Amino acid sequence: MTHQRGAIIVGASSGIGEALARRLAADGYEIGLAARRTERMRRIGAELPTKAYVATMDVTDPEDARRGFFELADAMPPVDLVVISAGVAHVNRDLEWEPERETIDVNVRGFTAIATAAMAYFEQTPDHASEADGHLVGISSVAAHFGTGNVQAYNASKAYVSTYLEGLRSRQGDRDADVTITTVEPGFVDTDLSLGGFWECSPETAADQIARAIERKRAHAYVTRRWRLVAWFLDLAPEGLLRRLF
Repeated sequence: MTHQRGAIIVGASSGIGEALARRLAADGYEIGLAARRTERMRRIGAELPTKAYVATMDVTDPEDARRGFFELADAMPPVDLVVISAGVAHVNRDLEWEPERETIDVNVRGFTAIATAAMAYFEQTPDHASEADGHLVGISSVAAHFGTGNVQAYNASKAYVSTYLEGLRSRQGDRDADVTITTVEPGFVDTDLSLGGFWECSPETAADQIARAIERKRAHAYVTRRWRLVAWFLDLAPEGLLRRLF
């Protein structure tokens, strides 16, 4: 009997998450849509070619989000793939507390709550995939490679995401479960979070490249691929030069 693939996308109501839900459904996945905008997700789910499941989830409440994740996973066929795409970005040069707090709550605490829940699901649920025990994908950003005084919390939160996923890959070395961990670092994508237009791509282009990285079980992917060059430059450039540039 053919194994029915299931994917949960957290942050599926817009942007990269929505585009990836549509792309993965076209590839045959049944999709679990998780975000705060319930009606928006229901409309998306009704348009997908495969069965969709909707869970209202606010990752700023980590315990509730974790419960919602496990309830969604239990309602679906075995989940092979979890994508964490939820995120916020604020321009906050004056260091107002509320934007910084929300960025930390969503991009750090919320991300970690779902990442650990996904790993627990993959490691504790036997025989839910035919070839591996699961695949966790985290949407980070090229912004993880540098700090800037306008969006310091966002860049720092994405550095956390990239480093945390690297740590999970290291942890897999002595675990029995075979879980693939993929870090995706987009540059500018035409979404509500976009802070620029240089080499900006559409959410659909981003979703296509992320889907290919998932299929190939890549550890790391830049979207679009040319942003790899920018990331290399950011890693090598002295801080003073980056301050002048940004």
